[in-house]
Amino acid sequence: MTRSAGGVPVTDALAALRSARHDWRTRHDAGHDPASFPSRGAMERVVELLAAALYPRRLGHFRGVPADEDSFVAAKLLAAVTELEREIAAELGYWQAEASSGRFDPDQPATIVRLFVAGLGDVRRLIDSDVEAAFLGDPAARSADEILVCYPGAIASLHHRIAHPLYELGAPIVARLVSELANERTGIDIHPGATIGASFFIDHGTGVVIGETAIIGERVRLYQHVTLGARTPRGDDPDRPRTRYARHPIVEDDVVIYAGATILGRVTIGQGAMIGGNVWLLDDVPAGRTVVQPEALVLDDAVGWRVREDLRDA
Repeated sequence: MTRSAGGVPVTDALAALRSARHDWRTRHDAGHDPASFPSRGAMERVVELLAAALYPRRLGHFRGVPADEDSFVAAKLLAAVTELEREIAAELGYWQAEASSGRFDPDQPATIVRLFVAGLGDVRRLIDSDVEAAFLGDPAARSADEILVCYPGAIASLHHRIAHPLYELGAPIVARLVSELANERTGIDIHPGATIGASFFIDHGTGVVIGETAIIGERVRLYQHVTLGARTPRGDDPDRPRTRYARHPIVEDDVVIYAGATILGRVTIGQGAMIGGNVWLLDDVPAGRTVVQPEALVLDDAVGWRVREDLRDA
């Protein structure tokens, strides 16, 4: 009987695990190359290298003279794209096995990387706009550098600005790994498919969820525990949970959504609207409107609970 160092028998467990692996692979992995799947660890290195190239002084810790900065950035980029191309090739190999036919163009990973790198200037400017929005929107911030390095919303935005173009260029698993690294670090879950305009600010941020087909305009601010999600179909609904369609909210420019709000389905929140905390919303909101819970109660020592008159008609 096989035993571990602690004397615990493992023979039965080995057999059970072998059987479970076989059953899973029979259902899901037929024809797959075990090596053809992107590596989470590799993508973590790629994001670190890209962050250093995007922000050589603050995130890359470059301490040389300005004349040497381009050389530093070039080295980080070269290392990043070399590893990124390898991971994209692994993903395309995985999808090829999933399709069980044809073969992806061997030049496709390099093409995706080339197009991605060509857009890095725009990525940097979008991240800059997010950092500036946070600095303008949060009086507690002492500097833009503090936001870039410390704020979970800025960290999640940086990851999303990297992940979204990879998703659009045809590397959804690689992109999802980038977004999940941010989720693990910040508690903010932004699907890489979500489209987000400039000057996006997530204040505090823990528990924010933004779904795959969400569209967010410019200068939008979210607080913690906001969900931009999809409605779960009823059992008799022809749409099933895996049906792919535009199923998440559209949030137009200059919208503010306060903590705990849940907005579900393909609804539109009009420009300049404000959604109050803990609101459950399934319908469109016209531009400029404010949506709050119908009543707020306060405890009065003399009469107990009463409706606050100043909030009754808010």
